[in-house]
Amino acid sequence: MSLQVEKLEKNMVKLTIEATAEEFEGALEKSYHKNKGKINVQGFRKGKAPRALIEKMYGVSILYEDAANEIIPVAYDKAIAESDLDIVSRPEIDVVQVEKGKSFIFTAEVAVKPEVKLGTYKGVKVEKKEAYVTEDEIMAQINKELEQNSRTVTVDDRAVQDGDITTIDFEGFVDDKAFEGGKGEDYSLTIGSHSFIDNFEEQLIGKAIGEDVDINVTFPEEYQAKELAGKPALFKVKVKEIKVKELPELDDDFAQDVSEFNTLNEYKDSIRTTIKEKKEKELKTEKENEVIDKIIEDSLMDIPEPMVDSQANQLAEEFAQRISQQGLSIEQYFQFTGMDAKKFMESMRPQAVKRIQSRLVLEAVVKAEKIETTEEELDKELTEMAEKYQMEIDKLKELVGDKEKEQIKADIAVQKAVDFVVEKAKEA
Repeated sequence: MSLQVEKLEKNMVKLTIEATAEEFEGALEKSYHKNKGKINVQGFRKGKAPRALIEKMYGVSILYEDAANEIIPVAYDKAIAESDLDIVSRPEIDVVQVEKGKSFIFTAEVAVKPEVKLGTYKGVKVEKKEAYVTEDEIMAQINKELEQNSRTVTVDDRAVQDGDITTIDFEGFVDDKAFEGGKGEDYSLTIGSHSFIDNFEEQLIGKAIGEDVDINVTFPEEYQAKELAGKPALFKVKVKEIKVKELPELDDDFAQDVSEFNTLNEYKDSIRTTIKEKKEKELKTEKENEVIDKIIEDSLMDIPEPMVDSQANQLAEEFAQRISQQGLSIEQYFQFTGMDAKKFMESMRPQAVKRIQSRLVLEAVVKAEKIETTEEELDKELTEMAEKYQMEIDKLKELVGDKEKEQIKADIAVQKAVDFVVEKAKEA
């Protein structure tokens, strides 16, 4: 096998790979054995016809496709190892020469990792921010607990009020005709939830149990049922029941019921601490992102488009995996959002570019500062991985190959670079 490397614009490289005639002949022979059972030749049982006869009857090109598929991956992998290029995209393959008795020649266009001209990365100026917790934030968390520990009580001595949980029967009419999907019985409707169209819920306020109510509304212009969109409708409604949420008293007893603390003040202090820790973590991430963004702005790199495509595909796969864990397929997501595959992939590109830029500048910092990952740090990371996946550490080490270990070490070094540039940043 021979290899020629041609540098193109924007960190693209064209590899011209030539497999010998003998190597191509070997691939043709494998293609023959793979396909001979599928080819009919009169006078021979399937799989028994000689290769020469098949080539004569159908032409040798009948074996070319599988032969190419046999030889290209092997030759490409050898070429990559020989070229010592840092390839960051899938290859675009083009067959140049395919002919029996001759060498097999193909090209592979690939993107290579761009060089980074690192700008200022030490002493980056960022805005100083501190985590503050307000009383409103504490009460918002407490109110959630109050809601979760509330009980529902039936009310029968007054009319409907905002916030009530009502049980209603209803039927909707457009142009004096009942429409499909417009009828319900024993429907639970919380007043003020805005789950019904227009001001439907507000018109129930002040109505008594057992009262028949006529409610006039107008469907939105963008309503999902096109035959109803923008049309006025009359709903005949009967109020059957009124319930309210009864919240527990906010006192020491409540604190003891929902927490490990004895007093309400201790409970509030714990909430304040939890919120503050969460905000401090968010501010730490925000500071890291701000520092890295400023380093990116002051650095130069020419990112090839296939590298962005590859990263966008990875992000899309990660997104699809996340929503699948919630029981939603990517097709259902497209249906619900009105997005298609093309728009979705376009939406991934800005994030893909940002992820690439961040990684490249941090790798440049690793190189500039000679940051290394120790064996102790690698072992610590592997131990944490083993705990996460509930595996024996020795078993995990058996499964993780040298290439994966090098990637883990690179990731640790990049995180150390993040810590380094943040530590050197100046807050103002």
